[in-house]
Amino acid sequence: MNTAVIDLFCGVGGLTYGLKEAGLNVVAGIDNDPSCEYAYVENNRSNFICADISRYSSEEINSLYGNVETKILVGCAPCQTFSKQTKKYKNRIYDKKWKLLTFFSQHIENIQPAVVSMENVPQLRKYGIFKNFVRKLKELKYNVSYSVVDCSKYGMPQNRKRLVLLASKFGDIAIVPPAEKVKKRTVRDVIGNLPAINSGETNEKDPLHRSAQLSDKNLLRIRQSIQGGTWRDWDKELILDCHKKGSGQTYSSVYGRMKWDKPSSTITTQFYSLGTGRFGHPEQDRALSLREGALLQTFPKEYKFFENTDTMTIRTISRHIGNAVPVDLGKIIGLSIKKHLESYNIKQEEMI
Repeated sequence: MNTAVIDLFCGVGGLTYGLKEAGLNVVAGIDNDPSCEYAYVENNRSNFICADISRYSSEEINSLYGNVETKILVGCAPCQTFSKQTKKYKNRIYDKKWKLLTFFSQHIENIQPAVVSMENVPQLRKYGIFKNFVRKLKELKYNVSYSVVDCSKYGMPQNRKRLVLLASKFGDIAIVPPAEKVKKRTVRDVIGNLPAINSGETNEKDPLHRSAQLSDKNLLRIRQSIQGGTWRDWDKELILDCHKKGSGQTYSSVYGRMKWDKPSSTITTQFYSLGTGRFGHPEQDRALSLREGALLQTFPKEYKFFENTDTMTIRTISRHIGNAVPVDLGKIIGLSIKKHLESYNIKQEEMI
């Protein structure tokens, strides 16, 4: 009996890489963003299909498995629609990404994979679209479990909480628990040994170790910022008008510095920007570099995100990194699936 995985919404391959690290055979990833193809293929050696799953047929997806007996379908539908960090969405249901989870469900119904995994933001649980997703899985005779995973408790260097769902035709399935005495990895553990760079500078030996240029005013702000502090540490003339309003008082982390000896805040698609979260370097007067964001997302240092520096932009690579499932979380999901398969006598040595 052999096993194959297809990764929907694969992006540059954080989940795929983690699943492969766990020993699973990922045969293809599907994503509608062509700029992800180089990184996905170069690092994972799996097929990349540039397609919109709302238009790509279940028959086409099913054909990618080839002649295997155990099919696994995984994916992380774009989460910005459901995230609490996306304040602008007052009418979320009208976002074109809203229905992607429904299309995921339809492909599950048509393909009938043995195992399914879905990862997203915890807020998704509040919405009917998720409840319908779970209901459909149960109607299709899947055993379903889901929980909110605190990545830092699994040794990931980031305070990132994610909703992870697992479903199986074989029987009960659940994510493996964290080790009892796992060491929490900190910002210092992960990026503390990188060479110092200035705002707007790129390290000559590592083109991914590149930071965005700060304005003169933001340089003044970060120079008055302390680790774990807020904009309340600044001189009054540096405080933004929005923070002086009652509605802005709660946004204390923006423009903030990370702490060396704590996990980082959640890495988003705009971690390169000082004003979008607590993305200031603990000591250097700049926001995180692309390399630092990638390492905090647990991508290995050898992971390649671009073919040449001429085509690389900070905005694009930051989006690729921030959108990804952290590699180590992908590995935890993969180990959970592998443990489940082995409990039903689908042995690791039988996998391709």
